Amino acid sequence: MKFNKIFAYLIAALIITACSDRTPERFQLSDLKKEDFQTDLNGKKTDLYFLQNGDIRAAVTNFGGRIVGLETPDRDGNLTDIVTGFSSIQDYITAKEAFHGALIGRYGNRIAKGEFTLDGQTYNLPVNNDPNHLHGGPDGFHNVVWDIKNVTDTTITLFYLSKDGEMGYPGNLSVTVKYTITKDNNFIIDYHATTDKKTVINLTSHPFFNLGGEGSGTINDHILTINADHYTPVDETMIPLGIIAPVSGTPFDFRNGKPIGRDLDESIDQLAYARGYDHNYVLNRTEGSGEVHFAASVSEPESGRKMIVYTQEPGLQFYGGNFTDGTTILKSGQAHRFRESFALETQHFPDSPNQPDFPSTVLQPGQDYKTRTIYHFTTGN
Repeated sequence: MKFNKIFAYLIAALIITACSDRTPERFQLSDLKKEDFQTDLNGKKTDLYFLQNGDIRAAVTNFGGRIVGLETPDRDGNLTDIVTGFSSIQDYITAKEAFHGALIGRYGNRIAKGEFTLDGQTYNLPVNNDPNHLHGGPDGFHNVVWDIKNVTDTTITLFYLSKDGEMGYPGNLSVTVKYTITKDNNFIIDYHATTDKKTVINLTSHPFFNLGGEGSGTINDHILTINADHYTPVDETMIPLGIIAPVSGTPFDFRNGKPIGRDLDESIDQLAYARGYDHNYVLNRTEGSGEVHFAASVSEPESGRKMIVYTQEPGLQFYGGNFTDGTTILKSGQAHRFRESFALETQHFPDSPNQPDFPSTVLQPGQDYKTRTIYHFTTGN
């Protein structure tokens, strides 16, 4: 009898231990609390908004125009949040990585030494990625509160007026960005801007993706295809050298699709400078067509998820999560570890204001800056 009691206790202990070791359920966007995103910043109110259409659902905050999360189905129809993010405005403010899910401007990517010249006048920008200016500066579009112009179940339209001289840029720049989710599982970003003074502009969006789900592990097994025969090599400060180089025969060749991590161990300067991939690709497209074109696709073998990127932009920055180090805790409760997320930022080229051979990023008064990027989600091949 005594032996039976001891045996029963042992079985119970094993069950408790097994239960405590189970992987927690995947985070769901419905777990987010609107009140954790409702505060006042610089005299403006922040909030959280949900969009849904077809099989996908998104959460967006007007602080930085951030995509907080994005749920898409796997091959079995199970929804998982595939965009890394945080559970509150305060977490975004204090995060080591400043650009999670945010709209980026006025100028996405880097400008050498924080300066450029227009019509003989030199403009000085804050250096926040020593020795360069990155993603519009410390108070770029990722750190401002956007006005909400319109919200429906499937769209949200945001507006921001960047005043003349803000972060050193000339001109009052009026910017409208619209997020739309369609029934056929597209997440569309439409950008529109006008200026009252000659300026430079390069808008993009900076969601970090893991198609296995936020915090689910490495992205090095994701299969990436980039529709580019060339890329722009950089110096040790990540500024383009001004040349357009072929990807053929290099680790930067993703034209036929390959695991992200396959060639990361190659000992070349370009990978060493960025600790991996953080480079601009020159997309294959019909010059001057202005049409949305295929830029890249990514698939995750275990879940079957696939993301296809289309854009009107000439370039694509592929960033492989080289500087995430596990010190930041995501909304799922998981640490944001080394190479556990990636970004595909549609863009004009880095440092274009200082590179006359690159596509121009100058916007004149009376011109409309308009560009569209589409993330399409599916499963299978």
